[in-house]
Amino acid sequence: MNESLKLMGDRFRAKREEMSLSLKEVENATSIRIQYLQAIEEGRVSHVLSNVYALGFIRQYLNFLGLDMEKTQKEFPEAFRMMPEKQDFAYGIGTLEARGSPHGGIRWVPNLMWGSLFVLLVIGMWYFAKFVGAF
Repeated sequence: MNESLKLMGDRFRAKREEMSLSLKEVENATSIRIQYLQAIEEGRVSHVLSNVYALGFIRQYLNFLGLDMEKTQKEFPEAFRMMPEKQDFAYGIGTLEARGSPHGGIRWVPNLMWGSLFVLLVIGMWYFAKFVGAF
């Protein structure tokens, strides 16, 4: 566990408690889940979230608490040096498939059936009105 993250988390917890806020209230106000708020306050956010989300949540929580961003960055530079890890993308067979319905091109069949039924119904009504209704 990074000691700098732990100290920063302690500062966040102290400020939240000073404001008499529960984690649930902070969750409701920031839309950051309680488990992530706890991870930030315990200094283990890098173990729970990817670096991009961790950094974003830290900044959002920092702003919510009204703490000074520049001062916090100077005191805990390690927490803000978190860079996104490099991601490898595999471009292989199947990546160019059409997205959408799992049924592919079959989705027009039900429409064709309903349309045909409607046409037959109209023809039947015409036949009934023309020939049977005349008697």
